[in-house]
Amino acid sequence: MALQCGIVGLPNVGKSTLFNCLSNAKAQAANFPFCTIEPNVGVITVPDERLNKLAELVHPKNIVPTTVEIVDIAGLVKGASKGEGLGNKFLANIRETDAILHILRCFDDENITHVDGTINPVRDKEIIDTELQLKDLETVESRITKVQKQAQTGGDKQAKAIYDILLQYRTALQQGKSARTVVIDKELKKLVKDLYLLTDKPVMYICNVDEASAKDGNAYVEAVRKSITDENAEILVVAAAIEADIAELETYEERQMFLEEIGLQESGVSRLIRAAYHLLNLQTYFTAGVQEVRAWTFGKGWKAPQCAGVIHTDFEKGFIRAEVIKYHDFITLGSEIACKEAGKMNVEGKEYIVQDGDIMHFRFNV
Repeated sequence: MALQCGIVGLPNVGKSTLFNCLSNAKAQAANFPFCTIEPNVGVITVPDERLNKLAELVHPKNIVPTTVEIVDIAGLVKGASKGEGLGNKFLANIRETDAILHILRCFDDENITHVDGTINPVRDKEIIDTELQLKDLETVESRITKVQKQAQTGGDKQAKAIYDILLQYRTALQQGKSARTVVIDKELKKLVKDLYLLTDKPVMYICNVDEASAKDGNAYVEAVRKSITDENAEILVVAAAIEADIAELETYEERQMFLEEIGLQESGVSRLIRAAYHLLNLQTYFTAGVQEVRAWTFGKGWKAPQCAGVIHTDFEKGFIRAEVIKYHDFITLGSEIACKEAGKMNVEGKEYIVQDGDIMHFRFNV
């Protein structure tokens, strides 16, 4: 599944530093704006302890984790919606992503310049929000012009529904609110899915803090938290400088020892990757055999045939049934055979909605 999270933010807030920690696709890092001009794409392994535990029981020849794509996008400045700086490129790149990781600078460091001279993450957030909202308003106004006459004078119910939705979006955007704050029925929303509004994408705010604030955050983080109370968004606190140090360590043991010394149980990068995965509304099922234990990515709410198609399109076309073992049962009983004998393997048909952590075996015929 080629779904992507885009890392966005003002110049010099830590986007490329975090991206470097996330991926082997190194983004250039420098103390000046626009050091990342072309979007860097990293295919990032999603940490999942369940995969390791399954491998310990099955002893496969190969272990394959699931992945998520992260895109590092050039820094944005005021006026981007009108083409200032790299605005047009930024907006085009972000439109192609499926979710947004918005990096905010929540630390003081006189050696790292800020494009606006002072540290204020709420202001920084509002700068980018405004530029995205202005671009969305332009998109909505253009569509209103196209459907208004048909909606107001004709008997086209669909055109009327689209027009009503557009008016709701326009009102919110004119008030400086993002499109995601507008509550619209899921079925109705499908009528305007081709708008691809920038501020309707799911978003997570990543507060980049100093080492002292890595565990509990700081006043900057609290200010951000207060500023997003009306949004359907989450916050993650990460210290990019610490993550850069961790990335330089060679072994897992060294990294864990480093984390323990600073009072953390897990790296911010691991939390960030998992957060990105869930932000994209993705889940994982497993296949487990002596040849391979593998994690597969699917969309939340997918039925068994769709999930089978993730492995190969023939699996979906010729789907017969799915044999399903719950992860907890497999770990408790220790093997597929033991689960069968205990009656813990269920046979499911085309309407079965696959659950996160399911261990699947598909039967098909083409």
